[in-house]
This record gives sequence, C-alpha cells and structure tokens, in this order.
Amino acid sequence: MSGSTKQGRQSGGRETAGETRNWRGVAAENQDELSERVSFLLRARSRRLLAELLRPYRREIVVLVAVIVVCNGASLAIPFLVKVGIDSGIPPMTSGQGPGTLVAVVAAVLVAAAVQAATRQVFLRRSGRIGQDVLLELRRRIFAHFQRLSLSFHEDYTSGRVVSRLTSDIDAIYEMLESGFDGLVTAVLTLTGTAVLLLVLDVRLGLVALLPLPVLLLFTRWFRRQSSITYRRTRETIALLIVHFVESMAGVRAVQAFRREPRNQEIFGRLNADYRDANVRGMRLIAVFAPGVKLIGNVTISVILLYGGWLALGGHVTVGVLAAFLLYLRQFYEPMQEISQFYNTFQSAGAALEKLSGVLEETPAVAEPREPVPLVRPRGHVRFEAAEFSYLDGTPVLPRMDLTIPAGQSVALVGTTGAGKTTLAKLVARFYDPVAGRVLLDGVDLRDLDDETLRAAVVLVTQENFLFTGSVADNIRFGRPQASMAEVVEAAAAVGAHGFVSALAEGYDTQVGK
Repeated sequence: MSGSTKQGRQSGGRETAGETRNWRGVAAENQDELSERVSFLLRARSRRLLAELLRPYRREIVVLVAVIVVCNGASLAIPFLVKVGIDSGIPPMTSGQGPGTLVAVVAAVLVAAAVQAATRQVFLRRSGRIGQDVLLELRRRIFAHFQRLSLSFHEDYTSGRVVSRLTSDIDAIYEMLESGFDGLVTAVLTLTGTAVLLLVLDVRLGLVALLPLPVLLLFTRWFRRQSSITYRRTRETIALLIVHFVESMAGVRAVQAFRREPRNQEIFGRLNADYRDANVRGMRLIAVFAPGVKLIGNVTISVILLYGGWLALGGHVTVGVLAAFLLYLRQFYEPMQEISQFYNTFQSAGAALEKLSGVLEETPAVAEPREPVPLVRPRGHVRFEAAEFSYLDGTPVLPRMDLTIPAGQSVALVGTTGAGKTTLAKLVARFYDPVAGRVLLDGVDLRDLDDETLRAAVVLVTQENFLFTGSVADNIRFGRPQASMAEVVEAAAAVGAHGFVSALAEGYDTQVGK
C-alpha cells in the first residue's frame, strides 16, 4: 500500500479502495464530474497545502488584516460623513451661522480618503511580497518533488503536464494571490459593515435593502458550483494542449519524417477548441452572474429611493440619511461584482491547487529506506533472487529470475525486443523494485540502500542520450558538478572523446543543447 493511500485512510475516515483510486494523488485530473464527497476531499487537500504555505506568514497576515480593516473603516465612514454634512452642516449655513460644521465634515472626509489611500498602498505592497514568497516556495517544492518521483511516475505523467503544473497552474495561483484575496477580504468587510450601518441608520429602510440578500446568496451558491466544474475543466484542457505541443516539438523529427503535421494540426485544433470552449463556458457564467448581481442592486436602489423618498416627505427620515443609504447601497452591491471576479480567479486557482496538491501527494514508487544500510566498498557482486517484475498487472516481464553476476565480470544480455534486457538494468539501478523477490548488491538488498549510496555504486548508461543546455564541460560534469577541468579532460579521454571535443571551435567551452 502506498504512503499516500495510508495517509488518506487515516485522514479521510471511511473510504473505500475505489474512492481512494478515484482521487488520491493525480488520479482525479482526468475527471470533470466528481462526487460531492470527492470534491470536498480535493478542496480540503488544496486548503491544507495553501494553509501550509501561508503558515510562516501568520503575523504578517494578521497585520494585513488590521490594515485592511482600517482601510475599510475609512471607506465606510465617508457616506456617514456625507449624511452628517447634509443634516448638520447645511442647515446652519441656511440660517446664517456660517460653514464651520460643513468645513469640519469636509476635512473629515478628506482625512478618511487619505487614510484609505495610505492603508491601501501598505496592503498592496506587503501582500504582494508575501504572495511572491509563497509562489517561490511552491515552485521550489513542485520542482524538487518532481525530481524525487520515480521513473514509473514520469513515464505515465507526461512532460507536457509537468510543464503545465509549473507554468499555467502557478500563474492561476499568482492571479489569486495578487488580487483575489484582497478583493474577497474587502468585499466581506464591506458587505458586513454596510449591512450593519444600514440597520443603524434606519431599521425600516435597512430591512427593505436587505430583503434581496437570500436571493443573492442562492444566486452566488449556484455560480460557485457551476464555476467549480468549469474551471476544473479549464485547467485540464490547457494541460492537454501543452502536452500535445511539447510532445510534437520534442518529436519534431519523427513528425516531419512521417508527414505527421496535418494529423498533429488536427489534434491541436481539437484540443485548442476544447480549451476555448471551456473558457467560453466560464465567461458565460460570468455574463449571467455579474449582470444579475447588478440588476438586483439597481432594483434595490430604486425601491429604496422610492420608499425612502416617501419617508423623507413624511418627515420620518432626513435627506442626509436617504443620501447615505443610497451611497451605502452602491458600496453594498459593488463588492458582489468583485466577488464574482474573485470566484472567477478563485475557481481557476482552486483547480490549479487541486492538481498541484495532487502532485505533492504522490509518493515515489521506489521509496527511501527508513534505516539505510551502509555500503563501504562496493565491489559489484550482483544477484537476482527469485526476482519477478511487470510494468502492468498480469503481464510479467520477468516471471522469475535467479541470476548471479560476480564482481568484476562483464555480462552481455542477448534477446528479442521486450525480453527484459533493459528491465534488468533498470532493476539493478533501482529505477523500479521487483514485485517479488529481491536484487542484491554485494549481499545487500537494494531497497536497504539510500539513493545517494546506490547512485555512487551503480551507474546506468542508457541507449538514449540527452545533452543539457550549457557547455560540453558542463555536460561531462553533470554527475559531479564540482569536478575540476583536469578531471573533465581525463573522463573525456577515457571514453575516446577528447580528440573531437578539442577540435570544436571553443573546445570544452562549446555551448551545446539537445
């Protein structure tokens, strides 16, 4: 049983094996429709990852919350000051007492506006820094984890998906951290503060103004559910698009040799259309939600203007209260527009977080031993004891093998394609573990050796070559970056490469790539 499955059964309560396979790790990436329970578990996993990333910044976040509360308080004070100016500043002027009260109110409005601008600037600067630090740590974790995952994972999880995780998914989270949380916190504080102030100013008008709130909440809930499905689909379609692009460019020689361009273009066109359709569906949801919220807000303002005007004519409310009400209602419904935009960003980032948290939940199929055994002087004695292996269940590549290769002996394996020659080499290098039996090096089970010890003792030279971007010397140093130039030349000479490398225009400093 894998480590991630064990953890899931401990944290997820009653969970069937089928449910585990459906969502643990990256298993849920290809599914558009998920059950309520699985969706909840995926969201919980994403929230855990986000909370873990934000944990080092708890104090800074508390300070930011205090700053945004002050900013929001200054914003909410302005309509109330307008009410004071109309009701208490204008009447003295009409009776000849001078503009002193009105000037004081105007000065208070200017102070509130200045406080709002200053705190807003502080919030944006500090929250931007925290957001970038979080993304820095997330990219570091994802890259490091991808390198730790076993070869079997990378053979199933294409390079295009890897690129998508580190580019488009990170970008989606960046958008949320850049503006999403700011908009959400501001909107929540504005909605709460405005609702309280509306009731304080006049209970009758306040209750009428808040009557549409249940409809608004139901409307928002519908949008949240629909957008969750849409943006999960959007993240998957962009991943598939990147997968096809990366594979087509990586295999461009084969593509051109076999005249595959028209078929690849056809596939790309279909995937591109799927991505467009997923985004169009998201925009359609926004096109319904945003104008719907605007319509509810404008209808409410019209009702308040009519009812409030009637109350003002009867002397039940002042003109200042009615003016403040109209300003507060505008502030009350404008955040709903921000919330719709936040949901747009949040659902996209939530889908990205689901995929990134799934990658981080994957555990290497070839696990490090808890108590590694030292291998002081590797001699090279290799033994397969009743070793069995299969890439797919029910399709054995090595049914059962007993093989001893004494230290210092060279062995050539000859057989048909698919007979298991490369598989034997990969088992010795421990890219895979046998499903039964064991492989020993100098009498020690490979599963008891830590990765650093094993890589120092066993080197696998594959038939596929790859040149990394950099110089010839950099590529020769790939396994030992600290190697001196003399050691680089010695290594090249040992394999007969020194002559042609020296003949290059810049010798060992010649820049190469794949």
